[in-house]
Amino acid sequence: MPPKERSARPSGRTAPPRGRVPGPAGRPPARPPARGPKPPPLRLGSPRPRLRLVSLGLTLVMLAFVVRLLQVQAVDADAYAAKAQKHRYMSVVLAAERGEITDRTGTALATSVDAYDITADPKLFTPEESKSPNAPEQAAALLAPILGKDAGDIAEQLATPNSRYTVLARRQTPQVWKQIKDLKGVFAEKARTDRARGGPGANVLAGVLNESSSKRVYPNADLAAGILGYVNAEGRGGGGVESMLDKTLAGKDGEITYAQSGGRRVPTADGTRETPAVPGSDVELTIDRDIQWAAQRAISEQVGKSKADRGYVIVQDTRTGEVLAMANAPGFDPNDISRADATAMGNAALQDAFEPGSTAKVMSMAAVLEEKAANPGTHVVVPNRLHRGDRLFKDDIDHPTWYLTLNGVLAKSSNIGTILATGQLGKTQPEANKVLHSYLRKFGIGSPSGLGYPGETPGILARPDKWSTSQQYTIPFGQGLSINAMQAASVYQTIANGGVRVEPTLVRGTRGPDGEFTPAPEPQRTRVVSEETATTLSTMLESVVGSEEGTGTKARIPGYRVAGKTGTANRVDPELGRYRGYTASFAGFAPSDEPRITVYCAIQNPTRGSYFGGQICGPVYQQVMRFALKSLQVPPTGNPPARLPVTFKPGG
Repeated sequence: MPPKERSARPSGRTAPPRGRVPGPAGRPPARPPARGPKPPPLRLGSPRPRLRLVSLGLTLVMLAFVVRLLQVQAVDADAYAAKAQKHRYMSVVLAAERGEITDRTGTALATSVDAYDITADPKLFTPEESKSPNAPEQAAALLAPILGKDAGDIAEQLATPNSRYTVLARRQTPQVWKQIKDLKGVFAEKARTDRARGGPGANVLAGVLNESSSKRVYPNADLAAGILGYVNAEGRGGGGVESMLDKTLAGKDGEITYAQSGGRRVPTADGTRETPAVPGSDVELTIDRDIQWAAQRAISEQVGKSKADRGYVIVQDTRTGEVLAMANAPGFDPNDISRADATAMGNAALQDAFEPGSTAKVMSMAAVLEEKAANPGTHVVVPNRLHRGDRLFKDDIDHPTWYLTLNGVLAKSSNIGTILATGQLGKTQPEANKVLHSYLRKFGIGSPSGLGYPGETPGILARPDKWSTSQQYTIPFGQGLSINAMQAASVYQTIANGGVRVEPTLVRGTRGPDGEFTPAPEPQRTRVVSEETATTLSTMLESVVGSEEGTGTKARIPGYRVAGKTGTANRVDPELGRYRGYTASFAGFAPSDEPRITVYCAIQNPTRGSYFGGQICGPVYQQVMRFALKSLQVPPTGNPPARLPVTFKPGG
């Protein structure tokens, strides 16, 4: 077939119109897209500005970190290191062991034993740490009966905010800590059991801790408590020798610094520093424990029998001035000062100022003899009453006119006879007053005794030009001036020592931590009257005890010659500020021919039985003196006493 004819023949398929795209079989052909303006091409934003912004932000952040790092590591490094050290390390004081106080033989009167300070970490009592909403209150209720403190106060300490350390009680015995430790064990076991069962495991005592310390103990209870004093809650001397020699006894505290975590020491951490404590020195007193015991027993019994306010006894070595005993009644137990009567906690023998009465007449007689205004045999006519100044004077008892020697005036303790005798010390009464005052001062009246004891009274002695009209006549027989018991004893020590006053001493020396003993300085010695005057006075004082007409017969000691003087004075009531009641006293020494021991006794305001010094203090003197002579093994007297006349016959 010719080509033309083939091309013109229909093929059975219809050709698509021009410009159309054939569609799938059975579907109409798709329309060509409409033609219009061509859209502009899409352009993406540049990332560079964003990257610059992010880089700048990161740079500023890094710069801030670098600046802070430089500040911490370079500029403020020391401050931050110190702060870190402060919170990491804990410093604890190592208490120095307090020195002992012993008597003259080395027997302990005050010592220290191991004890514990009970402490706590308040952070461990917070609800977060203790797992209990009220741990401070629960712990306080458990600890209060053991520590003897108020539960509210303990709870307040345990709840102290922002604190890691508090002291609940100082210087508790090992038995107290054992009780607390046992309780801690019980609660720790309960907490473990509770946690095993899925509970919170609360332990309200986990934060109670302890630190080793020491406790002051007085083995003899109230013996010599007035001398020793006590140690307060801070571990410092609160009175007596404990206070007087606190620096010597206390030593120097040390310190230990260690790493801690949660209030507990980290044993493997480095940086532990320790400055050891230096123990205090031991103090050896002049006191003899046995004589002190005898004196304290005797005065306590008599104060009780007499229903008196108080009393004191002093025993002194006449040759050395050493105080062998200083007893007060009532006393107190320094082991438990919380139960002590505040009025009995001092040392009344040194802190009470009182009018001595007739025991002071020995100073008047010393002045008369030393000035040679009279001698023991000088006749003194003593009327029943004597008018001087604005007063009418009398003796303790009514009597007819007495015809006494000067020795008899002392033996019978005549106030009127003493006024008449001291009136001879000068051509006029003012001159006599000046002479008497000078001797009183030489005997130590109006000045501290020299013991250096805290709170000691110097007494009261006005200048002679300030003596009132009545004082210039009462001072010679012991009224109108005030002394303490140590001053009174020192007067008789002076006479017993041949007229030489030896400043009393209470401390023999100290023994340091190295064991070396350092004796106390030698006491000051002062010549007050001549040996001749002292010997004469000693003989006159024997008449007070040895003569049947004397007032001190109850002070006699078989086998020994005893010199002494009674005293009965009107007493100024410290509360009322006026005279009420009496001060009874007795002073003396033995053996009077070779004096070794001086004893002074005074009882304030006896209200039952006799109030005369010879009747209630004479027996105390006798009991204490006899014990001391035996204890010190003083041999009996070998020579018979001289018998001086007490009276004379008028016209004879």
